[in-house]
Amino acid sequence: MTELIAPHGGTLVDLMVSPEEAALLKTRSRDFPSWDLSDRQICDLELLMCGGFSPLTGFMTEAEYKGTVDDMRLPSGALWPMPITLDVSEAFAATVKDGAEIALRDAEGRMIAVMTVTDRYYPDKGHEARKVLGSDDAAHPAVAYLNKQAGPVYLGGPVKGVEPVIHYDFARLRYNPRQLRDRFRQMGWRRVVAFQTRNPLHRAHQEITQRAARQVAANLLIHPVVGMTKPGDVDHFSRVRCYEQILGAYPEQTTALALLPLAMRMGGPREALWHAIIRKNFGCTHFIVGRDHAGPGKNSKGEDFYGPYDAQELVAQYAEELGIEMVPFQMMFYVQEKAQYQAADEIDPSHTRLDISGTEFRRRLNEGLPVPEWFSYPAVVEELRKTYPPRSKQGFTVFFTGLSGAGKSTIANALLVKFLEMGGRPVTLLDGDLVRKNLSSELGFSKEHRDINIRRIGYVASEITKNGGIAICAPIAPYAATRAEVRKMIEQYGGFFETFASTPLEECERRDRKGLYAKARAGILKEFTGISDPYEAPENPEILIDTTACDPDEAAQQIILQLERAGFIA
Repeated sequence: MTELIAPHGGTLVDLMVSPEEAALLKTRSRDFPSWDLSDRQICDLELLMCGGFSPLTGFMTEAEYKGTVDDMRLPSGALWPMPITLDVSEAFAATVKDGAEIALRDAEGRMIAVMTVTDRYYPDKGHEARKVLGSDDAAHPAVAYLNKQAGPVYLGGPVKGVEPVIHYDFARLRYNPRQLRDRFRQMGWRRVVAFQTRNPLHRAHQEITQRAARQVAANLLIHPVVGMTKPGDVDHFSRVRCYEQILGAYPEQTTALALLPLAMRMGGPREALWHAIIRKNFGCTHFIVGRDHAGPGKNSKGEDFYGPYDAQELVAQYAEELGIEMVPFQMMFYVQEKAQYQAADEIDPSHTRLDISGTEFRRRLNEGLPVPEWFSYPAVVEELRKTYPPRSKQGFTVFFTGLSGAGKSTIANALLVKFLEMGGRPVTLLDGDLVRKNLSSELGFSKEHRDINIRRIGYVASEITKNGGIAICAPIAPYAATRAEVRKMIEQYGGFFETFASTPLEECERRDRKGLYAKARAGILKEFTGISDPYEAPENPEILIDTTACDPDEAAQQIILQLERAGFIA
């Protein structure tokens, strides 16, 4: 580990070892236990190694973790608001001895770093969520991560960087802290204000950032997050293309764009403090904090997780020791009478405020409606239309669910033929029996195996939907939670239409040509849905079909009409 003194931001930790030591570690790593890093862990490790998380020198020890969670302080007394932890499974933790070295690898098995394990501990995740995020509500994405994805054991200890994380995208815009500080020095930028974003930039953002730079007489760094953001956000590929389009709206040689491989926690006030420290490490002197900075939206009661200016208040509280100055901003509105943007507290009450919410903007994209130029730049809208075409050009999934014998496969086949007759999109039928034969032949019918089977179907359907096709899925899919997972998997790419074949059990048994229900009632077939295994009927399906009241052709037509009303069929 080395410490570098740079003209911007103070002391910078660099955890990358020399090429000679890296070669030695690679040779020795054959004897190390290996941990395959999650996406979040890779983001954290990258910023640890390059100094973006200075003064941290590795994943947090128990003392560092507890100090951070409870008091936002490291044992040294340094201010640090966000836990940076390596969560692992109990099985892996049991293989690692105290003081042992472990290889940290990416998804392809490439060793990125070596960590010496000094601590292993079981966190109180509920306490962590309440203290760090201010809530243990599962609607918060970081709470959901803690409870559903993070391993139960945390390992802590210093890290040695062996190879940098590889990025094949936008290499021209990726700078580590040392490189960005050097660039500022080469350009003569002594005062730099950073703007954090995880969204496309529109005219209001351009106005906020340009005002901030003028206010503090600084150059502007647009520093978007391209690691992990909030589920459902615009992908970073589309966003970066938008950022490049908007650079021309700023005065020449005043503004730069660089990418930050950060895994956001959507932690509101603490996250804002964290972002400020990170930007100081990257050489910035000022940092813009706006309304509801890094807020995740609504909680399970429909209320905002954080107050609109909680983040500004917390950053202001620690202003003296942060080493970077906050530039606070309110919301901006387009004022019709002035034909310009103004901050909320500047607007004459008699004047007309214009704004378009994110929901409304997405609706306009989905329906191919115009977006006014006062809201966004035509070039930005054009880029986003490539990612979010009108619904009539998006892919979608019709996901049947219902008991065996409910008529799912019959209706699905009728629907397939109608889509093929219409043309215009590739269509794939993922029938339950065919999937069992070709994708899941090794699986049984336990709950665990049923869930795996449905997730496989969901994954294939999501890929079809992402690429603009139509997926028709016809499994039994008895469990509501697994269907919800599949919905989440698919809706980020296009439409999802849960279609419940609500045929009563008695009718399903009457139709049963194979005698499966009789065998299940006799105990010959175990774990049979509707008899010895439960079926959880959908509460609010997009489409409900009673197959006792219509034939397959009529049912398929009902589905097509629903798709037309939703805009997926023109």
